[in-house]
Amino acid sequence: MAPFDPAPDTDTATPRWQDGTETFDRVYDVVLGVTSPTPYTDIAELADCSPNAAKKHLDRLVEMGIVRADSDSRPATYERNEGYLEWQDASQIAADLSVTEIIDRVAKLEERRTAYEERFGTTDPTTVSAFDTPDHDSLHKRMIAVHEWQGVIRDLRLYELARQLAENDGHLIPA
Repeated sequence: MAPFDPAPDTDTATPRWQDGTETFDRVYDVVLGVTSPTPYTDIAELADCSPNAAKKHLDRLVEMGIVRADSDSRPATYERNEGYLEWQDASQIAADLSVTEIIDRVAKLEERRTAYEERFGTTDPTTVSAFDTPDHDSLHKRMIAVHEWQGVIRDLRLYELARQLAENDGHLIPA
């Protein structure tokens, strides 16, 4: 067996980006993948471009509302705008489903949310401790249930937003 070598062989390593991928697209893909404020220099490295090019494209993404910037930090940091991603998901739901289907889905999600609230005796999953269980198996099941409950709450937000978009021809409020 060959010893582990943490540095890939550049002659045989698969390139991170396909040939012809535009710099903007690489920066966009990288910033949507980061989960916390990240210096533009790190984004540039991941996107295989210069820091100046990354900053230019990140600033454009900020103008578009896709990314948020903290220009006061040195170097400036950027992170994806979760609100933009939720809006994008809700827009897709509104395009794929009828208003009736969306309303039916919301009703089912509300039933699931109510069941979790009754099970845990609270309306806020962040107040539930997974460690209030006697054994590891119970702890694991409780952690999964709380995580699924948080997903139900997120889905409710998305489907409610999708309903508003579908009922108002793509707008959040009636025109």
